[in-house]
Amino acid sequence: MAITAPFQRPPKDLRPQTEDVTATKGNDFEDYFLKRELLMGIFEAGFERPSPIQEESIPIALSGRDILARAKNGTGKTAAYVIPALERINTKKDKIQAVLLVPTRELALQTSQVAKTLGKHLSVEIMVSTGGTSLRDDIMRLDQPVQMLVGTPGRILDLAGKGIADLSQCTAFVMDEADKLLSPEFTPVVEQLLSHLPKERQVMLFSATFPLIVKDFKDKHMVKPYEVNLMDELTLRGVTQYYAFVEERQKVHCLNTLFSKLQVNQSIIFCNSTNRVELLAKKITELGYSCFYSHAKMLQAHRNRVFHDFRQGATRNLVCSDLLTRGIDIQAVNVVINFDFPKNAETYLHRIGRSGRFGHMGLAINLITYEDRFNLYRIEQELGTEVQPIPATIDKRLYVAPSLIEEAEQREREAAASDAPVPKGPQAMQQGLPSIPPTQAAMHAVPITQNDNFTKSVQHRRGRRGGNREKGGQGGEGRQMA
Repeated sequence: MAITAPFQRPPKDLRPQTEDVTATKGNDFEDYFLKRELLMGIFEAGFERPSPIQEESIPIALSGRDILARAKNGTGKTAAYVIPALERINTKKDKIQAVLLVPTRELALQTSQVAKTLGKHLSVEIMVSTGGTSLRDDIMRLDQPVQMLVGTPGRILDLAGKGIADLSQCTAFVMDEADKLLSPEFTPVVEQLLSHLPKERQVMLFSATFPLIVKDFKDKHMVKPYEVNLMDELTLRGVTQYYAFVEERQKVHCLNTLFSKLQVNQSIIFCNSTNRVELLAKKITELGYSCFYSHAKMLQAHRNRVFHDFRQGATRNLVCSDLLTRGIDIQAVNVVINFDFPKNAETYLHRIGRSGRFGHMGLAINLITYEDRFNLYRIEQELGTEVQPIPATIDKRLYVAPSLIEEAEQREREAAASDAPVPKGPQAMQQGLPSIPPTQAAMHAVPITQNDNFTKSVQHRRGRRGGNREKGGQGGEGRQMA
């Protein structure tokens, strides 16, 4: 008689959630008649009930029908396709039966980990393969049975084209972040990859945004796909968005002030170039805060290490380029800071979606220079949102779990009662308290206040709703501020 491992359900997540994940039909995972071993993995991973995107997608995917699904970042899209893919795999057949395609290496690692966690009791052989890693290692791994292949388009096409990865019996083809995978740089690779799959296959596309190019792909490669659209609005309800108007030379001081005022669990700070990523990470470290950085020019092994350590909580802050804007799910991140403001709405949406994961509360703060004002206005219009000026004090309930607020307040009361000094700088960050810079830099930091002329200008443009923009973008005021 086989001895099964004891069932271990993780502690219940008591953080408040938004309607993006709570407005369900009331279904349970047991309603989908999944294998017992898969249900064990689902519940051990902390899943209690399916989210709206999972309710809509899982039963349709189990039927084998093509799916075109649109849902917000952080609402459970990964599990919406991983669960049915695992359920439909025949573990007695040592062939690749499912390919999960993602645009970035970090997302591939994360997706494969989700699949391994959910399928831990299923004995499904899962392999991850991305560019930047040893092709020889992949060849050796494919000598052994592989039933689910997770990876990036170029590497998987390389393996299939060389006859190393046999996709002739792969009946499930999933594209996560499909808008990116169907961009001009990826579309030819994806279409070549599809030619290696059998004609009778299931194609599933998941994304938060679907540009027109997706329609061309749907008409060419999908058969009467079931369409799911849970996007009445683009921005995330659980993410509170603010902007702080600063000059370029004030940004580091402003960031220092934010660290001293906010209760950061973990933060991701975005820059628009790799050089600025490294320079900012150095500045943050000099201020006394723990910090990692990651960008596309780093060796893949280093990127993997940074990503893994940040997920494990080895550091409080991560500075990065847009490498980590898509799909990356780190539940502990409650603050996202756009040190450099993005130039388009799609990038902005994916960036702020790194906080407020799975309907939890999060905070997005944008450091806006005079030159960024038109981009801010345009992105507000495209997303149908309004980014507010940052107040002098931000309510912790907007981005901190109630239990963490209580813990921090309790520590402060205990320290006051014992006349012990409140931990500062890195020590405070390790103990989950609002961090206080260990240097005198905070005393000279830029106060988080707004320039009245800038605020009036933004409000004026909002009131015009698409009228002619102000003239002279690099005019007198801009020259004076430079």
